[in-house]
Amino acid sequence: MNALAQHRNTESLPAIWSSHPRDTVAVAMHDLEENEEISVRGKSLRTLEPIPAGHKIALSDHPAGQAVLRYGERIGLAKQDILTGQHVHSHNLATALVGEVDYGNYEHSGTGSHVAPLDTWQGYARSDGRFATRNEIWLLPTVGCVAPLVEMVGREANALHAEEVDAVIGFGHPHGCSQLGDDLEGTRNILAALCDNPNAGGVVLVGLGCESNQLDALIDRVPQRSRAKLRTMLAQDPGDERERLLGIIRELAGELAKSRREEAPASALTVGLKCGGSDALSGLTANPLLGRFSDRLGASGGKLVLTEIPEIFGAENALFARAADAGVHSEASELLNRFKRYFIEQGQPVSENPSPGNIAGGITTLEEKSLGAVQKGGSVPLVDVIDYGGQASEPGLTLLEAPGNDAVSSTALAAAGATLILFTTGRGTPLGFPVPTVKVASNSRLAREKTSWIDFDASRVLNESDNSTVDDFSRYLLDVASGQQTTAERSGQRVISIWKRGVTL
Repeated sequence: MNALAQHRNTESLPAIWSSHPRDTVAVAMHDLEENEEISVRGKSLRTLEPIPAGHKIALSDHPAGQAVLRYGERIGLAKQDILTGQHVHSHNLATALVGEVDYGNYEHSGTGSHVAPLDTWQGYARSDGRFATRNEIWLLPTVGCVAPLVEMVGREANALHAEEVDAVIGFGHPHGCSQLGDDLEGTRNILAALCDNPNAGGVVLVGLGCESNQLDALIDRVPQRSRAKLRTMLAQDPGDERERLLGIIRELAGELAKSRREEAPASALTVGLKCGGSDALSGLTANPLLGRFSDRLGASGGKLVLTEIPEIFGAENALFARAADAGVHSEASELLNRFKRYFIEQGQPVSENPSPGNIAGGITTLEEKSLGAVQKGGSVPLVDVIDYGGQASEPGLTLLEAPGNDAVSSTALAAAGATLILFTTGRGTPLGFPVPTVKVASNSRLAREKTSWIDFDASRVLNESDNSTVDDFSRYLLDVASGQQTTAERSGQRVISIWKRGVTL
C-alpha cells in the first residue's frame, strides 16, 4: 500500500491537503482515481487522471511557464500547460533554480513566536558549564587504518562498562591519510570538534603513527576546555594495541562513573535539525512539528542548528529575513552562494536534488523539498553562520555548512555541539549518529511498520485541534535528553561520516 494511504483516522481527513491559501496545487492524502470528485476551499473539482497518494494535483490551470505554488511559494515552473485536476510532478513541473544569487540588502522581518518555554531536564553537568544528555566514552581514530580496531574494542568495552557509563562507542571512518590541504584540514577539524561534544565525557584518540593526520596536530585543534578528557594511543607503539586501549578505557570509565544527572535548564540544550528520506507529508507534519518545538526551545534560550545547505536552495529568502543583523544576513548569503559554486565547479546543476525516494514520495523539485525542510527551524531568529567543523555558541538558530547527506550532516551537527538530533523522515532509515537521534515519521504507516526505526509519529498533527502533539513531543524529547534511549541507541546504530572534498593520493 502507498506510504500515505494509511494515516490515523484517514476518513476524517480531506482527500487533498493544501497548507497555504495561495497554493495552486494540493497533496493527495490517498490514491485518487480518474474522474473522482473532490472538494477544496469550498469548491469541487474532478481529477483528470489518477493521482498517487502523496503527489500533487493542480487546483487551477497553469499555462506553460507559470509558477506553481506550494507552501505559498514558488516550487517551479509549468513545463507545459497544466489543467485543473491534473497530476503535477516531474513530467510537467521544472525547477526554476539558478546559480549564484544577489540576495540584496538586509531587511529584517518579525521573528520569533510567543510560545511557552520548555521545562527542565536531567543532564550531566560538565566542568565548563555545559550539560550533556549522555555520559559516554568515544573512541575516535585519526585514520581509517585503525577504524576496525576502535569499532571492535568499542563493542567489547561497551559490554564491560555498561554499569559505569551510558555507552562506549568506537566511531570508524576511512580518512586521515592520503589527504592534502583543506581536505585534510576538514578531517582534522571535524574530529577535533567531536572531541569537544559534551556527551563525550571521555575521548580516546587512536592513531596508527605514520598517517597524515598526526595526533599532535589534531590535539592542537581541540578546544582547550576539552583537552583534559582526552587520552591518546598509537597502534604502532610497542605492546598489544587492543589491551592498551582497553586499559585506557577502563581508567576513563572509572572516572566517569562518578557523574550523576542533575536538573538542567532547557537553555542548556543544543539540538540539531535534520531530515532524510522525505516524502510529500514531511513538509506538512514532521518538519512543522520540529518547527513548533524549535520555537519553544528558542523561547527557552536554547541553541538550534540547521544544516543541509543544498536543501535550503529555493527557500532561503524567508530564512534570511530572520537574520539577527546585516552581518548574519551577509554570511548566510555568502554560504549559500559558496555552496552553489561548489556544485557548479564540479559541473553539476544546483538543482540536482531531490533523491529518487523523494520523487517516488511525491516531491518534484528542490524548491519544494527546501520549502518543506526549512520549516524545521520554526520562526527562531537566525543568529549565526558557522563553517563545517565550527561550533554553535549563540542562543537561537545557527546555520551550519554541510551537505545534505544524512551521515555527513548529522556528524557535523554533533561536532557543532548538538547533544540531541531530531531527524524527520517519510520513507525511513535505521541509521543513528554520535548523539541521541530521534527519528520522527511523517506518516503513520512508517511509524507502525518500522517500530525499530521510528521514535515519534508526527502524522498526529493532521487530526489535532490543539497543541497536544507538540506538548507530547516536547515531553518526550526532554525524556530522551534525560536518558531515555532512542531506537537507534537501542539497536546500536551509531556512526560518523566525514565530508571529503579533495584529491586522494
